[in-house]
Amino acid sequence: MKRRITIPVLFMMLLCSGCARSTMTEQQPAAKEQISDTGYVKASAGNYDSADTAVVVKINEEEETITLMNYVVGKNYTLQYDGTTTISDKYQQAIALAQIAQGDIVDVTFMKRQKRLNSIQLSAKAWVYEDVTKYELGRNHKSMTIGQDEYKLDEHAAVISGEKQAEFMDLTDGDTLIVRGVDKTIYSIVVDRGHGYLRLINDEYFIGGWIEVGQELIQPVTEGMLLAVPEGVYQVLLTNKGIEGNKEVTIIRDSEVELDVGDIKAEEIKYGNIVFSLKPAEAKLRIDGKAVDTGDKVKLEYGIHQMIAEAAGYKTITQYVKVGQELAKIDLELELQEKEDTTDTTDTTDTTYQPGVSANTISSNNTVTNTAGNAASKVSIDAPKGAEVYVDGRYVGTAPVTFAKTEGSHTVILRKDGCQTKSYTLQLDATQKDISYSFADLVASISKKE
Repeated sequence: MKRRITIPVLFMMLLCSGCARSTMTEQQPAAKEQISDTGYVKASAGNYDSADTAVVVKINEEEETITLMNYVVGKNYTLQYDGTTTISDKYQQAIALAQIAQGDIVDVTFMKRQKRLNSIQLSAKAWVYEDVTKYELGRNHKSMTIGQDEYKLDEHAAVISGEKQAEFMDLTDGDTLIVRGVDKTIYSIVVDRGHGYLRLINDEYFIGGWIEVGQELIQPVTEGMLLAVPEGVYQVLLTNKGIEGNKEVTIIRDSEVELDVGDIKAEEIKYGNIVFSLKPAEAKLRIDGKAVDTGDKVKLEYGIHQMIAEAAGYKTITQYVKVGQELAKIDLELELQEKEDTTDTTDTTDTTYQPGVSANTISSNNTVTNTAGNAASKVSIDAPKGAEVYVDGRYVGTAPVTFAKTEGSHTVILRKDGCQTKSYTLQLDATQKDISYSFADLVASISKKE
């Protein structure tokens, strides 16, 4: 009997105890969370408030940042990437960050305020040309010709050399480029293989002779010359009055190298015999300015000689020939002058120069800079003051300096002790109008900074 009474009482006591705890919880709610606008958004794929099509300027893997340039306004901005950033190719397939390169045109989404990169994709609209060596910048750098095709050069196009952004004028003949664009407009140019500078010392014996740097360039040796040469390792061949010497040199981008040729000893002068075949038969030939009889072998010193072939009613051929063996033959066939052509009859035949091939013809427009110009038309380099100025390798004086203006592309090199040597490419027109340039001060060399 006592058991029947005790069990219900205990049950009721437990039930009331549970109700009491429940009532206490409802009466003491947690304090309300204080929320403030910090601008923070949790990083996750798909979070973005901005989008852009831009050029990749720099990727810093240590800091996990990507610097981009909006080519519409030419403004750089830097975004942070992380493990949630999606990276894809133009087909929207996932790729590694290492497959994104400087100069790439990309579509990006990002959080503008937090500077956080949400996604980056190689633009499906962009094209790329690699190993570009045959190119020409148009007047005022508004266009660029690659091979036979002409493209508009966007005014904000990114020019990148190494870790630095450069300018159109920094590009030099011989640089190897990677060019990217959309439709017929170029938006980025990356210097894949740049150039350095070569100076000869103790070269008195070779002044007036010729210098060949691998297959990259060939031109006369002038006093105090300074050459812009594509980076790489070369055999340098010097010839003068039948004597030749060969040395190896390594050219480093943006650096100047001195090559001492004073230890090249003069040896017995060597001669070669050239058999010329001319068409038409009445054509006349001059070697180094002197008329020669082509009815017999022509004896010439080893080295490079100017050759001019001309005949009435035909286009004149002006070329350079390298003599390097005892006997060789050269065939020259002049083209008929067009009747309606009333311009100067002088013509340069474009023949590729191949070092090591004896009695080979060399295109003159690739070897010698025409220093003659209209006396009424001048080019002035006004700054940086005190810098040595070289035009196509020839020393012309210290800035401010003036030299004759000639139409075409010309490389101007600026040099100053304790500073990094710098070069620019000038595109000069044929108008009889003076022009002047003032370049930025040369940057102090690393050794001087230290």
